[in-house]
Amino acid sequence: MIVKKISIVVSVFFSMSIFAQDVAKTDVEIKPIVKISYLDSVKNSFKKDEMATRVDSLWMNELVSLDIYDDLTKDIQTINTDVTVDEELPTELLKQRLNAMNGKSPFNIEYNQGLENIIKSFLKNRKKSFSRLMALSEYYFPIFEDAFARQNVPLEIKYLAVVESALNPKAVSKMGATGIWQFMYGTGKQYALKIDSYIDERSDPLKATAAASEYMTKMYNVFGDWELVLASYNSGPGNVTKAIRRSGGKTSYWDIRNHLPKETQGYVPAFLATMYLFEYHKEHGINPQRAVVKNFETDTVQIKNQMSFKQIADLLDMPQSQIQLLNPSYKLNVVPFYQGEPHYLRLPKDKIATFVSNEDKIYDYVAYQSQNKTLPAQLALKVAPKANAKPDRTIDTDVKWYKVKRGDNLGTIAAKYNVNVIDLKKWNNLKTNAVALGRSLKIKSEADAVIKNPKEIKSTLAVEKRSEEAIAAADDKNNTHPQEYVVAAGDNLGSIAKKFGTTIADLKELNSLTSNNIGLGKTLVVAKAVPEIVEENAVATAIASNSSIDSFRKKATSAKDLGEDYYVKKGDSLYSISKKYPGVTISDIKKWNNIKDGEIKPGMKLKING
Repeated sequence: MIVKKISIVVSVFFSMSIFAQDVAKTDVEIKPIVKISYLDSVKNSFKKDEMATRVDSLWMNELVSLDIYDDLTKDIQTINTDVTVDEELPTELLKQRLNAMNGKSPFNIEYNQGLENIIKSFLKNRKKSFSRLMALSEYYFPIFEDAFARQNVPLEIKYLAVVESALNPKAVSKMGATGIWQFMYGTGKQYALKIDSYIDERSDPLKATAAASEYMTKMYNVFGDWELVLASYNSGPGNVTKAIRRSGGKTSYWDIRNHLPKETQGYVPAFLATMYLFEYHKEHGINPQRAVVKNFETDTVQIKNQMSFKQIADLLDMPQSQIQLLNPSYKLNVVPFYQGEPHYLRLPKDKIATFVSNEDKIYDYVAYQSQNKTLPAQLALKVAPKANAKPDRTIDTDVKWYKVKRGDNLGTIAAKYNVNVIDLKKWNNLKTNAVALGRSLKIKSEADAVIKNPKEIKSTLAVEKRSEEAIAAADDKNNTHPQEYVVAAGDNLGSIAKKFGTTIADLKELNSLTSNNIGLGKTLVVAKAVPEIVEENAVATAIASNSSIDSFRKKATSAKDLGEDYYVKKGDSLYSISKKYPGVTISDIKKWNNIKDGEIKPGMKLKING
């Protein structure tokens, strides 16, 4: 009996060892099937151009930020030119500098107390703003100078765009004036600027500057004085001629100034004060911020088919905010295609090279997406099988919440979530671009609305109507907030980047840092939260084929759970790799691959287990 038992145990042990070997062999021989999206397969086949120029995303945020525009506009409208400002600038020294500027300018630049007050006010309150504006000017001023030189317009008028819009092509005044040169709708049409549902050329720096140059030339032929041309640009030629009559026929701006509208009274002095600060910024300790992208580093390509900014951003691996900056005249973040009308896309030169080298593949992908995109609401009603009950028109809306931190502005927040500043203001009932520290902002997704059947609404996938407080609480529960780290003694950006498997550049982008200096106790965002994304077009497919919600959920889950191997490329970090896989965090990658210190090397194989 004992012998029998021993023999049974031995045989079982032997069988288990054989089974273990079979399993080991199976693990070696069977390779998982790695599924990649059509987008990734297209990008993997692209011919690469190695002359890549990295765009500083922090500077890109400055280009789409509207806070300087609001501040400068308010200053120009409210500064009292008769009240002395306490700022260290000797009057005699200012007179000497203005006299030197006058000697090399066609403008009549004379010292007066009002001009001194505005210059001192800008120095006291707007030094930081002018540092940022000087960085923006490196992109825009060459455009202005080229257009003005063609029309023989004084190049100094480029400073007027700072006063008009703070060099923001998306600036819109309370009266509806739009763009860098603040054209009203009627004036824009008068100077042949195209304005329709897709395009507003008042926001196109090239075309709007050409129109402004033409206007200046015509007004100079009327008034023969450049200060009066500026006054007419602000308030209209009719108000200038009225002021001339009321002053008894005087034709100097300073003589008729008190007869002009109140805003125009501060307009020319603000222009001259801006010119002075640009000319003497070094003497006042104003250090221009670094401008990475300049106009000559960009180029255009004619578009042969309609495509969205998102499609371009996905294909070329660049932020939508950068495309918006370089193509501000496209109102809906779409480059349209009208038969017989050329439409151009402006991109950095390295991205243009990639686009031109792979045009056929790019247009094939756009066509594929157009055929397979989520069905619009009205069309979904027609193709979905008819149910006994009439479907409700319920919109599935994905809402996130963001708490405003120190250093944030609407431009940086909009860029962080790939949305427009205008939408951000609309969702949160904001009248201006000012936003309070600690306020929670509503962020809506760009996903298409989908018509739902009442039965589907009752299902576990249905999005219930919740109050704003409940949504914010649910976001906290689901850990949708970014991962943060408090700076400790001895920390620097390099050591923190190494600790979290990211790069110094990514840390600076996430936290809107303009230098490598960080204060002890400062809270840094070290990783963005990535919302869970389901398989593309699964919602439309489920509706059109009348498949059950349960099967749809299984599809979405399996799409997330697919295992995959990733080979590290030059320039990769754990953070940049985690962004490629929705729902995957840096901690996940480190855990799956036994990475202790966050260091990875090109060619290294990483498991992405999902």
